[in-house]
Amino acid sequence: VIRCKAAVAWAPGKPLSIEEVEVAPPKAGEVRIKIVATGICRTDEHLLQGCFPNAEFPVIPGHEGAGLVESVGEGVTSMKPGDKVIPLCIPQCGECSFCLAPESNFCQKSHMSEPQNLLPDKTSRFTCKGKQIHHFLWVSTFAEYTVVPEYAVAKIDAAAPLDKVCLFSCGFSTGYGAAINTAKVKPGSTCAIFGLGGVGLSVVIGCKAAGASRIIAVDINSAKFAKAKELGATDCINPRDFKKPIQEVLTEMTGQGVDYSFEVIGHADTMIAALASCNMNTGVCVMVGELDSGSEISIDPMLVLTGRTWKGTVLGGWKMRECLPKLVSSYLEKKFNSDLLITHTLPFAEVNEGFELLRAGKSIRSVLLF
Repeated sequence: VIRCKAAVAWAPGKPLSIEEVEVAPPKAGEVRIKIVATGICRTDEHLLQGCFPNAEFPVIPGHEGAGLVESVGEGVTSMKPGDKVIPLCIPQCGECSFCLAPESNFCQKSHMSEPQNLLPDKTSRFTCKGKQIHHFLWVSTFAEYTVVPEYAVAKIDAAAPLDKVCLFSCGFSTGYGAAINTAKVKPGSTCAIFGLGGVGLSVVIGCKAAGASRIIAVDINSAKFAKAKELGATDCINPRDFKKPIQEVLTEMTGQGVDYSFEVIGHADTMIAALASCNMNTGVCVMVGELDSGSEISIDPMLVLTGRTWKGTVLGGWKMRECLPKLVSSYLEKKFNSDLLITHTLPFAEVNEGFELLRAGKSIRSVLLF
């Protein structure tokens, strides 16, 4: 058993509490990881506010981390102590019908099929003050050490800087993949991205990498426009600067609407606006943002009857165990610069300050270092 620091959420709506926790050794098929760096993602904020489906408290949040294998359980063959790894919030068991389908990146062991509040054997590896602490998506990267099933861990290049590639376990991969894999953005096309947080700006990077000729960034926080242009946006617009609905503005700017639109906020009204802003016949709208648990959307069926495609994406469509190492290699080859997404680097003890930056819209990505 390892005693270490972790940020525990004892109840929804309360600040995280830095505690000493006990982390049990890995059982068969599990890996214990020393987390080196972890990003703060809005999905963690959903959890802290009690809006994440099926989550249980007390819990150790965090799902965007990178670290080193500390020890492995019986039967683990794909990694060894000392390897650099990224834990995955969408596992790849390799056995379910989704994992066996070439075009699918889902896994039936993920939280959308069954809760990942406890490890697959329905027990926790965390205790604090004599109480069982729940895992979050199995990864719980807001702990110095965490235990994860082998099929929810990707081994990466030893040259990768962990404080930079931690973003690849969620935010960057989701946005970049939404453009590359889900929308399959074509060279010379027009794109609109609603929401310029870490994931939305990763969509901008993906659209640029795919060769889009016009990339329109949309946000009510104009302070994010400079970063969007640095990453490849050609136009930046603030809906509050217009009297008419933003979908009408985008349609007028492009003639028939954009070829691809991306909603990366998680609001019902912006999802409808994003859908309406793409070409009524051939447009593709990708839902990337995460709505609160239990939300519903009401749309005019004519929006899709004319031919639009409306689709969602989970982690950017990547089969994470096999694709993440390749994505890290592309980063090392400087095929994109995801480092520009990191606006704040903080010591782990300042985790609550990191969330305040997120809530105030002052950060794109804050990375916590242990």
